Amino acid sequence: MSHMAQIKTQLKTLKLSGMLDNLDLRLLEAQQNQLTFSEFLSIILSDETETRDMRKLKRLLLNAGLGPEKTIETFDFSFNPSINAAYIRELATCRFIERGEGVFFIGPTGTGKTHLAKALCHQACRQHLSAAFYSFFHFFNELEKAELKNQLSKLIKKLIKIDLLIIDDFGFKKIDQNAAEYLYSIVDARYAVKSIILTSNRAIPDWANIFPDPLMANAVLDRIAHHSHQIILKGESYRKKLAPKFQNA
Repeated sequence: MSHMAQIKTQLKTLKLSGMLDNLDLRLLEAQQNQLTFSEFLSIILSDETETRDMRKLKRLLLNAGLGPEKTIETFDFSFNPSINAAYIRELATCRFIERGEGVFFIGPTGTGKTHLAKALCHQACRQHLSAAFYSFFHFFNELEKAELKNQLSKLIKKLIKIDLLIIDDFGFKKIDQNAAEYLYSIVDARYAVKSIILTSNRAIPDWANIFPDPLMANAVLDRIAHHSHQIILKGESYRKKLAPKFQNA
């Protein structure tokens, strides 16, 4: 076996795919540019690091329930002048997650709430933070299914532990007592420690109406609202803006 074949076998055995995939190219670059051994080693180690980082990012995005398309880079800030782009980019640093703060995106349908929530979730994953994105319906549906399978405790522990929890379209409909208690247990455990992002078409005072009783509503909403950034989005729907216009014949 040649030295090159042996090296590739060793890299494969050690599961260093980033180095293996780029080895031939890097050797050619080293010869052409007369790189030192340390320079060559640094480059191929960087290849391995980048490969592992990308693999981890893909895994975090998959676990979060996100696609690759809704990012800060793909958000069109120009369509809605009411959005403070500098404020959003500051949130995109994810320092709010370090402080255990929440974020609310509130406004009419199509104003960018879900995209921005997913973009911040994407930023968290880029920083190797764990995240989970749920629609309001899916969130409580998953809790209900977990209860039927006797896996509720496991799911709640997961929802408490992750660095960033996102619930899209919060306040979509009323919830029953069990659902309210599950939500309270999650919110209470995450309070001031882990971050929550909520998007909603409804104003915050209207959120209380989805709960079965005012005591539970106050207990949950007081914890959610404390230490949270409230971002109000206005304007027409972006989807409506892009929709084709039909003219009467």
